[in-house]
Amino acid sequence: MSIRAYFRFIRWPVLALLLFVGNSGHGGEDDVEIKKSDRCPVCGMFVYKYPKWVARIVFQDDAAYFYDGAKDMFKHVFDTGKYTPGRSADKIRSIEVTDYYDVELIDAKSAFYVIGSDVLGPMGHELLPFKDRESAQEFLEDHEGKSILRFQEVTPAVIESLDRRS
Repeated sequence: MSIRAYFRFIRWPVLALLLFVGNSGHGGEDDVEIKKSDRCPVCGMFVYKYPKWVARIVFQDDAAYFYDGAKDMFKHVFDTGKYTPGRSADKIRSIEVTDYYDVELIDAKSAFYVIGSDVLGPMGHELLPFKDRESAQEFLEDHEGKSILRFQEVTPAVIESLDRRS
């Protein structure tokens, strides 16, 4: 087999391997790098101090914003232009929150949120995100939670009620 034929033969498997390695979590959107300078656009807190509470919004132009809890992330969603002038909620590509037990980012729209518990976040009373209903229910029972909400059930009034309790 000539060198040219050999390289033609191995080209596709090598390209497939490179694509797999290149997409295996190294350098993609799954990598979350929070810098010491990243501040929550809602309250101004430095987010890196609270890794267990981090939430993130990524806009279509890849601009990412980090929050010190789901509560501030929701405030930004509800009033995007106030906290990031020139941006709008319809340009949000992804919204993530940190699962309370696994401490990993999960899709905010599929999460289950416990409110009214005895666990406080960096900004006081908080929405505690979970990847599944069973985990949320267990937490609710163990920590005197009031209810479990889905993303679409979180309203500005819910957020205001959490702030009033703080």
